[in-house]
Amino acid sequence: MPLKTQIAGWGMSLPATIRTNKDLENLVDTSEEWIRTRTGIRERRIAGEGETTFTLALEAARRAVDRAGITPDEIDMIIVATITPDYGFPAVANLVQDALGAANAGAFDVNAACTGFICGLAIAHGLIQSQQYRTVLLIGAETMSRIVDWTDRSTCVLFGDGAGAVVLKAGDGPHGVMSTLLRSDGAGAELLYQPGAGGRSPESTEAIEQGLQFLRMDGREVYKFAIRTMTGATNGTLARAGLEMDDIDVFIPHQANIRIIDASAEQLGLDRSKVFTNVERYGNTSAASIPIALCEAVEDGWIKPGDKVLMVAFGAGLSWGGTAMAWSAQPVGSEPAGAVPARAEASRS
Repeated sequence: MPLKTQIAGWGMSLPATIRTNKDLENLVDTSEEWIRTRTGIRERRIAGEGETTFTLALEAARRAVDRAGITPDEIDMIIVATITPDYGFPAVANLVQDALGAANAGAFDVNAACTGFICGLAIAHGLIQSQQYRTVLLIGAETMSRIVDWTDRSTCVLFGDGAGAVVLKAGDGPHGVMSTLLRSDGAGAELLYQPGAGGRSPESTEAIEQGLQFLRMDGREVYKFAIRTMTGATNGTLARAGLEMDDIDVFIPHQANIRIIDASAEQLGLDRSKVFTNVERYGNTSAASIPIALCEAVEDGWIKPGDKVLMVAFGAGLSWGGTAMAWSAQPVGSEPAGAVPARAEASRS
């Protein structure tokens, strides 16, 4: 039997600071009701002083490695999916590799926005299936609060910060990744992009005055794109795995907007009780969205050994994709994957 790509450990990390919809009423012309009814979001986590994409990624990685019961020197490759790196270069993955002490690992970042974790998972699966690597640490980490314009109510209410990580290992048995799917339409690049983050508009006083460092989004067009591609990615991923919708036990979509999730589930004829969501507590954390949701779904008992799990995302690029997998038996690690301060202890901005 060929080797399977299995998730052996998982972990997440979130900033302590909670910013609620009520808090946003003091920043922009909006209301708690307006945000909640249009997005499903009630609060999000915001990185504070000393918290960066790297620090969140590292904490999530440590928890995933501990949960997998491995040592850092067993890691062959580290992949970080992010669009909010600490530096233009080097990659966040290089910083994580050094801090973990993963002396035998290569490291690189993936820039695929909200599809980043799914993209990284497809890459990791390919590396493992090639039999050149046996253990890959995959992290989705973002500090979206650093690239949103906090005077633009159409975007600033949507995003939050956080990180999620998984350890992927070559394994025997029937469980593991069953299929991956990645797609792109670069013609829609400027529907969701950060205009001032590259060589086309180098950093300057004029660029900063124009707000080119901030994320820009055509919300109406992105919404239509999201509904179309969530259904397309789902059907395509299922077909590649030889599965039907009824075979899926847990559906984990990108946590962007509850209306997108609900509309996609309806179009797919998916039992809503199988759909895991946490967008109400964290908002859209981009590449961290699916791994954070995956960690919570496992910890909350939504996912059990043998369950068939479908993860689907869409994002800037434009990009979209999915992964189907049969969940493997849960390993016994040195500590649980919970990575957030107790909600009662978290500070509010």
